Amino acid sequence: MGTVTIGVSIAVPEPHGSLLQERRAGFGDAAAHGIPTHVTLLPPTEVDSAALPAIEAHLVEVAAAGRPFPLRLSGTGTFRPVSPVVFVQIVEGAEACTWLQKQVRDASGPVARELQFPYHPHVTVAHSITEEAMDRAFAELADYEADWPCTGFALYEQGADAVWRKLREFTFGGTVVPPQPTHVERGTLPTR
Repeated sequence: MGTVTIGVSIAVPEPHGSLLQERRAGFGDAAAHGIPTHVTLLPPTEVDSAALPAIEAHLVEVAAAGRPFPLRLSGTGTFRPVSPVVFVQIVEGAEACTWLQKQVRDASGPVARELQFPYHPHVTVAHSITEEAMDRAFAELADYEADWPCTGFALYEQGADAVWRKLREFTFGGTVVPPQPTHVERGTLPTR
């Protein structure tokens, strides 16, 4: 059947997801429109396409064991000089993201794998662009804030066109936290 490249992540909901994706594109990141704004739980991983049903079953179990949690973004950070990435920081919910990614990559599961770098939950807003553009992303999003109740995650597949497409969503077991009203100024950025 062949192989596919998959990833598992928490989607950044609207209006925050589109806003950060547009900002990422505006900084010159050519891949921005092919990557939904997200918090990675499983980085791009090549798997045999015949393994997808087992992977989905595993993710159903992970989601059933999870519980909704608040996720809050605030300010920027960077992995430079080790990796050419600028990101928006997760200041609430990082422990839950870390627990989830460990469950997804569990050694007894179908997508067990080692990571290239220690896990650090974040939302990428610039990757492999000029240093000037990275500095701009870091400065312009320094005051960015957004928050929402995280109620699950999704499985994505990268197409031959390098665009990531959602295959399936997985909702956490237990009580689902309803979305909280967001003030208009939260998650918005000043225009230049």
